[in-house]
Amino acid sequence: MSNDNHPIKRFHGQENTEQTRGRENPERSHGWENIAPSFSALALHAGYDPAEHHHSSGVPLYQTAAYALPNEEYASRIVFSELDDDIYSRISNPTTGILEKRLAALHGVSGAVATSSGLAALGDAILNIAAGGGRILTSYRLYGGTVAAFSNVLPDYGISFDFAHNPDDPRSWEERIRPDTKALLVESVSNPLNAVADLGTLAGIAHTHGIALIVDNTLATPYLLNPFDFGADIVVYSTTKSINGHGNAIGGIVLESGAFDYASGRYPQFSRKAWTLRTRDGRERSILDVAPNTPFTARLRSFIVTLLGSSPSPFNSYLTLLGLETLSARLDKETRTARKVAEFLDGDPRVAKVFHPAAHDYAYRDLASKYLKHDGSTLITFDLDTEERKRDVLDALRLFQLQANIGDSKSLAVDPLLVTHSELTPDELDAAGIHHEAIRLSIGLEEPDDLIADLAQALDHAYGIANN
Repeated sequence: MSNDNHPIKRFHGQENTEQTRGRENPERSHGWENIAPSFSALALHAGYDPAEHHHSSGVPLYQTAAYALPNEEYASRIVFSELDDDIYSRISNPTTGILEKRLAALHGVSGAVATSSGLAALGDAILNIAAGGGRILTSYRLYGGTVAAFSNVLPDYGISFDFAHNPDDPRSWEERIRPDTKALLVESVSNPLNAVADLGTLAGIAHTHGIALIVDNTLATPYLLNPFDFGADIVVYSTTKSINGHGNAIGGIVLESGAFDYASGRYPQFSRKAWTLRTRDGRERSILDVAPNTPFTARLRSFIVTLLGSSPSPFNSYLTLLGLETLSARLDKETRTARKVAEFLDGDPRVAKVFHPAAHDYAYRDLASKYLKHDGSTLITFDLDTEERKRDVLDALRLFQLQANIGDSKSLAVDPLLVTHSELTPDELDAAGIHHEAIRLSIGLEEPDDLIADLAQALDHAYGIANN
């Protein structure tokens, strides 16, 4: 990474080194330039200096629509990209800005833009990379709402999608790339089956063809996996899930590596001059002129989030920051608990198959060891023998709550076929490998023995007492 991508480097969407109202360089104010802070230290401190916020220990909630500007000259400097500061919360907000800087620091990059939801993050990223039309190459190992957007919304705006028939085979990706393909898109760890993408290989394929690799890293989180370490160009999250971790705020974020060449000619939207990016003397500029080191997220903020209105509420950003502080502690416990629960299910004869790195026949063990810290996942999906017994088990659970969410501090269960992937056609479900008898679990902070006891009694309810 360049010095611009130092993990403590200040970031708020544009690249100005000048001090701004209420936001100075945390590198100088914390004295972190001589140390390499841990993930947990960054999750607690990055992007925030109490001295700049009336010495408030916690990040303040700036619940405001707009900001008092000292004078006309100050407003002019913001408008002409000479000064990085807040003017209207649809564009940027101090609370949200700290969330963006903190998540950027956790990835070792500079470019980050928060959005109102995970789908907004992914949708905005695709609109940004495929502006003017083009194709995205992906697979059906995606959240059901994502596939529905690809089928029912984005094609109406000139964006088409191709699907790798065998996403585990690099040739399946290679053979589907076309002249107008703008990006490869994968979930680093798929929902709900824990399939691990070979990010290094996919990055090599994408870059050989001069196209970007977009990684949805929601399930892994930056604690278990940093996709930028393996060649990703753009990373998106639903921060609603484990990053927030408490099921109380919807949000998303888009980050960029700062290393991809958007001036190659394949992406003319980044070189296009725009009046809104003009200098004081009326000279039009492009995003590459204004933000050469973070063009993807700068364009995302300037044109898509700002003009289409997908910015998050400051309150949701505040709640997400609170959750982010405990991400490493939560994931450490939740992945250990998930392993014990998966081992219990894997040893129960009433369970047909378990999709988790702890399962004996897990197909992605080598990739999990390569890419994931602790080979970890907080998600477990398991198949039973009939749909009727699946429903019986779900209805009999008492400690697990039935919810269409993952990454909560509480353990959750759901029927993925019915709830989270109902948008997929039968053929798409087959391609994704999701079976009619599947149950998805999201493991929270309860003790493993309690969760195992709940699953055991639910299986007993559906099948009768196990003889093992």
